[in-house]
Amino acid sequence: MSEAPEIYKGLAGVPVDYTAISRVNPDTNTLLYRGYPVQDLAAQRSFEEVAWLLWYGELPTPEQLDAFVETERSERALAANVRRSIDDLPVTSHPMDVVRTAVSVIGANDPDAEDNDPEQNLRKSKLLFAQLPAIVAYDQRRRQGLPLIEPRDDLDYSRNFLWMTFGEEAPEDVVTAFRVSMVLYAEHSFNASTFTARVVASTLSDLYSSVVAAIGALKGPLHGGANEAVMRTFGEIGTPDNVDAWLEDALARKAKIMGFGHRVYKNGDSRVPTMRASMVKMLEHYDRPDLLEMYEKLEAGMGEKKNIKPNLDYPAGPTYHVMGFETETFTPLFVASRITGWTAHVMEQLAANALIRPLAVYNGVDQRELPEA
Repeated sequence: MSEAPEIYKGLAGVPVDYTAISRVNPDTNTLLYRGYPVQDLAAQRSFEEVAWLLWYGELPTPEQLDAFVETERSERALAANVRRSIDDLPVTSHPMDVVRTAVSVIGANDPDAEDNDPEQNLRKSKLLFAQLPAIVAYDQRRRQGLPLIEPRDDLDYSRNFLWMTFGEEAPEDVVTAFRVSMVLYAEHSFNASTFTARVVASTLSDLYSSVVAAIGALKGPLHGGANEAVMRTFGEIGTPDNVDAWLEDALARKAKIMGFGHRVYKNGDSRVPTMRASMVKMLEHYDRPDLLEMYEKLEAGMGEKKNIKPNLDYPAGPTYHVMGFETETFTPLFVASRITGWTAHVMEQLAANALIRPLAVYNGVDQRELPEA
């Protein structure tokens, strides 16, 4: 009898391809975008520059950035049928379903959707980058019974996103914290949704289909939905005084506590210190010392009892919450950021494509005779 092959559930630790887009190094606790440390990009560069870097492999020249910014601002407004597709959905629809549907309509509108020429895919990537903020902002507003706010071409990406969501110009420190979050969420190697996008691209389907599939993967609470779960956890806890008892009960029930641990990082998520610094500034800006105390108590408790460190979702959740984003909007914000990484990976996959088709080891019943009817 032959020896059973080793199975790698979840492909944990299995290299499946090369990538030049980002490098996650758990040994040194670093994340690089095209060779640049992500914390340096978050501190010094706009999200528009980071998007360009992920797509092209180099930071833009001033002339390239100006041209990209002009194009992005001119493409922000949603087509009438994209807006109708959102309006036709129940306000109770999961926001990720709304985003997925709107992206499908954008793709259906594109006469060159199935053209996988690199220049066409760059054009599509930039279009989705420009339009996702309007989709995310409008869906939150319609759930609140508020009208759509048209984009402004005199505001940069982050300022316009906040304007379309809240109808007022955000203070500079809020803009900065939001921009930092967009940069930190932009790319993270072969995570579940990115790998999903690459699987679809490997079939030579179109970029929009890859993105729609990735949105479906990101919707899952073990991936993108974790930042929403963080705020629900704080809602359950209620006050800082309740943290210890809540944690003891959760651990006794063997409940999974979202916002902690990571499949790749074992010594802490390299993005957390940067996002945490922005979170602290936001909690101070909005005068929420109670939320900071809960955050620190739960972090300390998880470290003491389970030796598990936070991931990016843990500080991102409170940051988005105090800015005014509904909890249900957190994962769509993730989409608006990760569209840069997803589309970069789709283009990288197509540049050296091989159909992704793993094997499965059958463990069902042996061949048997079909009984007579």
